[in-house]
Amino acid sequence: MASAAAYNNLLEDFAPAVRGKLEFDAPLAKLTWFRTGGNADLLFTPEDEKDLCDFLKQLPTHIPVLPLGVGSNMLVRDGGVEGAVIRMGKKFSKITRDGNYIVSGTGAPDISVAHAALDARLTGFEFLRGVPGTIGGALKMNAGAYGSEIKDIFQSATAVDRNGKLHELTLEDMGFSYRHTDVPDDYIFIKATLKGTPGDAEKIKARMDEIGEAREDSQPLRTRTGGSTFKNPDDLSAWKLIDGAGCRGLKIGGARVSEKHCNFLINEGEATAADIENLGDEVRRRVMNNSGIKLVWEIKRVGRRE
Repeated sequence: MASAAAYNNLLEDFAPAVRGKLEFDAPLAKLTWFRTGGNADLLFTPEDEKDLCDFLKQLPTHIPVLPLGVGSNMLVRDGGVEGAVIRMGKKFSKITRDGNYIVSGTGAPDISVAHAALDARLTGFEFLRGVPGTIGGALKMNAGAYGSEIKDIFQSATAVDRNGKLHELTLEDMGFSYRHTDVPDDYIFIKATLKGTPGDAEKIKARMDEIGEAREDSQPLRTRTGGSTFKNPDDLSAWKLIDGAGCRGLKIGGARVSEKHCNFLINEGEATAADIENLGDEVRRRVMNNSGIKLVWEIKRVGRRE
């Protein structure tokens, strides 16, 4: 694994011609929900689809690339992220209606898409009210909540590969399964077309309100957290396994297992990324010892260990 300085030197010498914003050794902590972690060797915020494709075409292929939405389901390690981080910002957040379809840029927050569907009186999108993050991340991990998943409303998507080539993806191409897709790791989603069904606006709003209230009651929403930490094993709830292993309120450094919902890890203010990751691994160890079940991380941990 190359050092940040090595990547910076290479990237600075390369100096790709772009219209978007380029930042070297850019802090990422402020861009993630955990509010911790190191810097990106290079942070690129593209101006539009063409700018993103041009950047990828120019970037040496051995330089790794990581897309970033709102940082809700991501833990950036303290040593920072090697290569280029691509921030899918407001330029990729446009949402439009096309008949019974919602067409969304992948930088759009999931909750914004849910509200756009409500305005269009389309049902099927209500669960997105309970999914943190953006449509890009939801596509990548087949995000779901409250009995529904992205695959249930998916029609098609556009992605760009590591060489800057565009790809149109169908439902079959995505290979959806629980919190997973079969799409190549180097694909960056830029647009999604999602299918709804005409419905009653009052019923749609009532369901969204119900989901919002359920989240408020059961999850530590006003804390520095990354969302659900571990995937639910088959026919089991991760939080019940964690609670049964005596991990509710467990603390390492500045990180704590939420007492409100123990499948959430919290940065109490001064936690390092290592504190959070070590706490998660300790939870996994205790659950394994108590139940024989191996919890799998749902939060994506990226970058160098310091």
